[in-house]
Amino acid sequence: MAWTPAYRSLYESGELGDRAVRLEAMLAACTICPHVCGNNRIAGDIARCHSAWLPIVSSYCRHFGEEPALTGTHGVGNIFFGNCTMRCVYCQNFEISTQWKTEQANTVSIERLAEIMLELQAEGAHAIGLVSPTHFAPQIVRALVLAAARGLMLPLIYNTNAYDSVDVLRLLDGIVDIYLPDLKYAENDLGYRYSKVRSYAEVSHAAVREMHRQVGSTVTTDEHGLVRRGLIIRHLVLPNDIASSKEQLLWIRDALGNQVTLSIMAQYYPAHRAAQTELLDRVIRLGEYERVLDVLHECGFENGWIQDFESGTSYRPDFSNRAEPFGDASASAVSAPAAHNFQRE
Repeated sequence: MAWTPAYRSLYESGELGDRAVRLEAMLAACTICPHVCGNNRIAGDIARCHSAWLPIVSSYCRHFGEEPALTGTHGVGNIFFGNCTMRCVYCQNFEISTQWKTEQANTVSIERLAEIMLELQAEGAHAIGLVSPTHFAPQIVRALVLAAARGLMLPLIYNTNAYDSVDVLRLLDGIVDIYLPDLKYAENDLGYRYSKVRSYAEVSHAAVREMHRQVGSTVTTDEHGLVRRGLIIRHLVLPNDIASSKEQLLWIRDALGNQVTLSIMAQYYPAHRAAQTELLDRVIRLGEYERVLDVLHECGFENGWIQDFESGTSYRPDFSNRAEPFGDASASAVSAPAAHNFQRE
């Protein structure tokens, strides 16, 4: 039997539309993200994320730089949303996450967002990747209702910084097929210092717990080895252990077990304002990365990927080219950071 995304049954029952209504209601005094700024985005007020009612799509394309079991041969149909709920000084996508005044020009209608999903499906993408979706979750679900009516059949990847509201995630239960959170800091003060968010550790851990409750530890793949459902936790290793990598891995093991799927990333480089930020103004060192990998194996994790240490020199998005910010898709083998399964022989 062919695989079918979970949201199809919610669409057929009418529940998907009901979820959209409930999420949209949260925009009237915005509680969509943990900042809970309370602005009336439906009326056009600008929220803490610098966003109002309509979504901002900064770029969309088939992307070949995700984990191998997501990328496959035709790539992920990534939709890069403008603005962000965080202010990371080292943001690699800073051209679209921090330039909120110019990104207003990339505002699209709900109908256009639905069309983009369908265009990516027509191009052969294996999934729809929602990149930085948190602040536009209601709009995404509303667009999904329209796209499902026109035959969208691809899984949804929720590619997030993990600074997510549990209440919103509960409304996404059965809508999102693949959760892809980037678990950043284990210490709240570092989250505020480098990303201007409060209580990052507690908020992100609660969010990842909810994602795990929904989809569990087992990643479901199809006959081609492509992920169709599950949780993949990303962790970007930062210089000087600012990400508290050992503490994060221990938390994952103790809270969720060591059967969850991880993606350990070495692609950090001092983007945006990091070159002028003490402790973040260099790439990571081999010894730093190897210490994280030692903890990974000591914890008994067996499922997932490790980026090659040199990935920091190859992963350089350029959003001045909105159509192909990661280079020509035909050069994907060069532009994608190499990763391999981390099971040891």
